[in-house]
Amino acid sequence: MVRLRPVVAACVASLLAASPVFAQGDRELRERAYELGFNLDHAEALQLLRQAVARDPSDPQNHRALAATLWVDILFQRGAVTVDHYLGGISQSNIAIKNPPPDLDAEFRRETAQAIELSEREVAAHPKAARAHLDLGTSLGLQASYMASVEGRLMAGFKAARRSYDECEMALALDPSRKEPALIVGTYRYIVSTLSLPLRVMAYVVGFGGGKERGLQLVEETAASDAENRTDAKFALVLLYNREKRYDDALRVLAGLRNDYPRNRLVVLEIGSTSLRAGRAQQADAVLSDGLQMLAKDRRPRIPGESGLWHYKRGAARLQLKRFADARADLAVALQGDSLPWVQGRAHLEMARMAVAQGDTTAARREASAAIASCQAGNDPICVDEARKIK
Repeated sequence: MVRLRPVVAACVASLLAASPVFAQGDRELRERAYELGFNLDHAEALQLLRQAVARDPSDPQNHRALAATLWVDILFQRGAVTVDHYLGGISQSNIAIKNPPPDLDAEFRRETAQAIELSEREVAAHPKAARAHLDLGTSLGLQASYMASVEGRLMAGFKAARRSYDECEMALALDPSRKEPALIVGTYRYIVSTLSLPLRVMAYVVGFGGGKERGLQLVEETAASDAENRTDAKFALVLLYNREKRYDDALRVLAGLRNDYPRNRLVVLEIGSTSLRAGRAQQADAVLSDGLQMLAKDRRPRIPGESGLWHYKRGAARLQLKRFADARADLAVALQGDSLPWVQGRAHLEMARMAVAQGDTTAARREASAAIASCQAGNDPICVDEARKIK
């Protein structure tokens, strides 16, 4: 199952495309909800989208927009909304920390089923309408993403994912000028290209297309267009560019998202994290320090262990800068409170590296052992391997 981790990333990245794709009815209401959601104001966004469903329950886009926002809120409550979760270091089982809240789970299932049913009716009535196929494709894709990222049933979502891909390809064939379906098609193409050979062959057999370059190009084209889901494409690109180690491109996209959604502190966290991956410790330290001030003033809900995650990142940056006392203080915070096991494990790993830099082999081994234990508990095999090199 470890080899299937990229499928989770595929679903989460591509089915950000299943977030609101707007039609004319209630457009202003849904666009306001869309903006609220990307600014982390989930409760307010859900309230508006429930109003949209009540006003026009016959519109599949209303149901899909509500379901997509419920899905994102469930992932937020689990903490599975950062790039770290989808780069391969943390296994898919770490995403499924607990069952979703029963009320949100039931509402998601109801709204998704309704979106699919209404979209299927539209396709049957208008088989040559690109919009109908797009609506069905994104609704099915949302269902597939939920199975993979919330339920942890990767293969169970395969059928819905394939239908999603087919419907979006049909939408592109019927209207090549539309960029919205290119996001799902492009992301699935990219991810199929990253699978192991047996899984890649299986994907081709059942109808998925591949091609990393073409897939990435399709996502880029959506992000650069005036497509209704261009913001979703930009968030997908942040993940894909990080996977490709194209950090300058990821930071460029993140800068735009920070400007567009100034209340989304997690965008700031991703800027700091991407800067750290790029080896720009000074930039990471400055951005993360700004973000920590933002976090301290923000009274809205946090992802689990969020404070520890911020401090771990800044501690790692400060260690690269050889600011040992400051790094130790940050990492100590990351080891306290409700920090998730993988965060604590990586904080111990940084402490071990600091001990090595200071010539303290006893402390380095002690921290490496602690890192192994915490990272195993957090299903973070990359951290375990790195810690074993020190121990």
